[in-house]
Amino acid sequence: MNIILAQTKDASVIHNVMLQAFKEYEHATPPSSALSETIESIEQAMENGEQAFIGYIDEQPVAMVRFTLSAQGIYFFRLSVIPEKQGQGLAKALIEELEQYAFTNGKSTSGCKVRMSVPRNIELYRSLGYIVTKESKEENRNGFSLSVATMEKQLTN
Repeated sequence: MNIILAQTKDASVIHNVMLQAFKEYEHATPPSSALSETIESIEQAMENGEQAFIGYIDEQPVAMVRFTLSAQGIYFFRLSVIPEKQGQGLAKALIEELEQYAFTNGKSTSGCKVRMSVPRNIELYRSLGYIVTKESKEENRNGFSLSVATMEKQLTN
């Protein structure tokens, strides 16, 4: 997989990959707020400092992850792999790229939030060295309350 740092003009690609990956949560309770995001909302977020990596295989976008940098770390979200490519290590490759980018930029932690109702995602991050640092009820972008685990990892070279 070839991983590139996205530009604002790539918002439609990011949106498309995200919708394919998050479609499985369409009927979840509550449904994922990722499904209500638009190309325009992603463009706006990127203009305000959000970044993303997009993974390509044979020049076709198959995976992406969005993130922000803070003083001490990197926070990632909306990690997406299109359904037909899931289970092939693409999410892990994206996270490794993300962690390397963070480390190169002087960040010492990587973190994300995960729905408690999706244990396979928690296990994915655990397998990469992330630990649950907090469990809480939070409101998503659509105003629905859900249980989330905050997961973090200390970055080293």
